[in-house]
Amino acid sequence: MIESNPYFAAVTANAAAVTGFQVQPYAYASSAAAAGIQAPPFPVVRLRGLPFNCTDIDIFKFFVGLDIVDVLLANKNGRFTGEAFVVFANSIQVEFALQKDRQNMGRRYVEVFRCKRQDYYNAVAAEVNDYHGSSPPPTRGKRFEDKEQMEYTEILKMRGLPFSVKKPEIVEFFRDYQLVEERVHIACRPDGKATGEAFVEFISAEEAKRAMNKDKMTIGKRYVELFPSTPDEARRAESRSRQ
Repeated sequence: MIESNPYFAAVTANAAAVTGFQVQPYAYASSAAAAGIQAPPFPVVRLRGLPFNCTDIDIFKFFVGLDIVDVLLANKNGRFTGEAFVVFANSIQVEFALQKDRQNMGRRYVEVFRCKRQDYYNAVAAEVNDYHGSSPPPTRGKRFEDKEQMEYTEILKMRGLPFSVKKPEIVEFFRDYQLVEERVHIACRPDGKATGEAFVEFISAEEAKRAMNKDKMTIGKRYVELFPSTPDEARRAESRSRQ
């Protein structure tokens, strides 16, 4: 679990000594700034050259032994591009993941390289737009700068949840918004362990966008990030949990 990781323990201890409060791993910018320490880099890598029949499970197997938080397979015009973004539990996991660069998945060698948080956000935005059948992603100068500019469906993805979170806690978190209780899904890895993610369906895309007001608020002691998602991504996560 992230809380027991020595990397975050060191960060937390330093912050506590300076400020008297605990820094949570997913509070990247806000907590680090408040503590007067440098924020850790966002723990994401980009994969290129994946087989076109690649699935989320293949990526979990490729990075066996590492703590994966999210896998985003990049699509364009409804077709897989051979690229993916993988978010890990912390920056140390990224260093191990980079050692897999140019190793094989099936008959293809896969490039693994660093990327930025905004690259991941742009890919999430492009995935949602592709689901809606919109025009190709904008050029570099016109890429989405924040979540407000993304197109929404009725699904939101939660990331950074406590690993012990239960469905009633998520329902309570969104108590001021109209969600579909039976469509709250807490994501798990193939080994049954929680990923720290959940998918929540609201009564409409407009209500989901309104619920983004809860972005970076807390459940327990954890800051929770919210992202627009799609029914396809939610179904893939639910299918992974049943593997």
